[in-house]
Amino acid sequence: MDISQIEKKLGVTFNNPELLKQAFTHSSYVNEHRKDNYADNERLEFLGDAVLELGVSQYLFRSMTDKPEGEMTKLRATIVCEASLERYARKLNIGKYLRLGRGEEQTGGRERSANLADAFEALLGALYLDQGYSATLQFLETHVFPDISTGAFSHVMDYKSQLQEVVQKHKNHSIYYHIADELGPSHHKQFIAEVNINGEVKGKGKGRTKKEAEQFAAKEALENLREHKS
Repeated sequence: MDISQIEKKLGVTFNNPELLKQAFTHSSYVNEHRKDNYADNERLEFLGDAVLELGVSQYLFRSMTDKPEGEMTKLRATIVCEASLERYARKLNIGKYLRLGRGEEQTGGRERSANLADAFEALLGALYLDQGYSATLQFLETHVFPDISTGAFSHVMDYKSQLQEVVQKHKNHSIYYHIADELGPSHHKQFIAEVNINGEVKGKGKGRTKKEAEQFAAKEALENLREHKS
């Protein structure tokens, strides 16, 4: 792992390069190198998730003085969801630097959305430990906040409300959501939600919270209904 190349790409120089290495170390790599006593990035990811949410919350609170709490909450959820984290990671080419086990490498782990999102959060956790909140906030101002200020998330919609409006046009139609599955360890669960219309599954979605999973399930249901109409 070429630390100097990574730091150049990130625009950050670490005081403790081992933290940066750990941020990009997948658990599969640790499992295959048990004798070397490596640490994976899961604990750093846990910390980075909290730092990211605080940073985004602070930015929204200060920059969007006219937004009510509900709108800021919805916007924040979109900014920190897996799809957005993956996009930030791809911009920084993080996949290139991941340390993966052979099996994970061979099954496309370097391009896997969850791995990229997790590594981005772990990077934030590592930077926070290495240089503190101010430096991490500066990193977010460079790599995340510009997307907010330029309107990259202006498309944020409440898909559940949209679907409810569509379904209500048919008086005899019923709609309900349920969590079909839970994946991953307790500290980093992913939820699979299904939305049923008249007892038939019309959409599925995956998210880091039950509400996020339900939103993505509603989004898929809306797309399916539109396709059926056309």
